[in-house]
Amino acid sequence: MDEPDADDSADRADETLCTGVVTIASDRSLESDESGTIIGDILENGGHEITVREHVGPDHDTVQSIVSRLIDRGDVDVVITAGATGVEPTDITVEAVEPLVEKTLDTFSELFTVLAYERVGTEAITARTFAGIAEGTVVFCLPGDAGAVRLALEEIVLSEASRIAEQAREDDPDAEGEEDPDTEAEKPAEADAVDGGD
Repeated sequence: MDEPDADDSADRADETLCTGVVTIASDRSLESDESGTIIGDILENGGHEITVREHVGPDHDTVQSIVSRLIDRGDVDVVITAGATGVEPTDITVEAVEPLVEKTLDTFSELFTVLAYERVGTEAITARTFAGIAEGTVVFCLPGDAGAVRLALEEIVLSEASRIAEQAREDDPDAEGEEDPDTEAEKPAEADAVDGGD
């Protein structure tokens, strides 16, 4: 694996990401949601924008629908959810989001677990997280605990999201500016027709 170039890292840090934030809980509202506020503050302090912020209860179909809608938006580079990722019966976020993702980022969960263990010990075993790529959009599912959200954002997401988003867009065959192979193949024939086939 190549060492990251310092200039490349600076460029990625300067890239503004547009983020959709969804917090999931039944015991608080958008106004009283500390985790959502922390996500917004950390991202905006890092030079990024919050395109959409929503708060919903832990309903599987509702969470899946909202995250799917954010993935489909052209003005959202990253989707971050917080809440309902534990092991209680109402913790449905990972199950709702996972089917929407084409590529999983398994190392995110592994790294978060290591960092969480250093902070809270074996209690980290129930702090489920998930990350992946869906239609060129990066998706992170975080626990609802404010400390866990801050840990994930400050230690992983803020430093890596721009790089991942850039690579995800490059990998997207529908990305803007990418040539259609069929169109490319037709160009010589069109030139021959204009030139009379000479």
